[in-house]
Amino acid sequence: MQAKQAKGHVRWRRAAALAIPTAAATGLMVLGMSNGAIAASFSVSGGTFKVAADRLEGDGFAQYGGIASEQSGAKHPTAVSAIRDAELYNLCQSVDASNPLTGRVILTINAGGGGNPATATNLVLDVDELRGDTTFTNIEIGRDASTLNKGGESAKGQAGLFGQQADHVTILGLKQVAWSTTAGTFALTGLRLKVNTGADAKECF
Repeated sequence: MQAKQAKGHVRWRRAAALAIPTAAATGLMVLGMSNGAIAASFSVSGGTFKVAADRLEGDGFAQYGGIASEQSGAKHPTAVSAIRDAELYNLCQSVDASNPLTGRVILTINAGGGGNPATATNLVLDVDELRGDTTFTNIEIGRDASTLNKGGESAKGQAGLFGQQADHVTILGLKQVAWSTTAGTFALTGLRLKVNTGADAKECF
């Protein structure tokens, strides 16, 4: 039997999740997040960071609603994206560390070039926004978030809330804004970290 596939452009904003088919499903996610039912595993900093890659290949994908919480108590609704095994080609991560004392400062990390991708296991991202041309294999949309079983360890949401999962996900031209990333292992082949200032201080996108 041939694998079923779904294609499309993807963009998340706050509580909106990828390919949610109805407003009712979105409402269920927001309800759970507003009640504080779904929480991040650690306090996040007060700002987001950007991640880009030419291509992401992921075996075992799951998604559900979440909250990124700051130490101050501030809460940020997110789309939690979990991938059991991921490959990222030409990965770029950038953090805006600008301040009045130093001026514009951007920290960048590059890895996974030359056909040797960065790899991660049990990758979990608290996403604020994501863009890219996306293909899913054997996707299940509208599954109870507590029953998700393809996204790796602990990739589950609250019972009764909206979830979705797929056997495989491919994202071309990945661009995302995130509050946090965790992984069981994260191997950054050809790692290059650089502090960029002034005219050279440019983010990944």
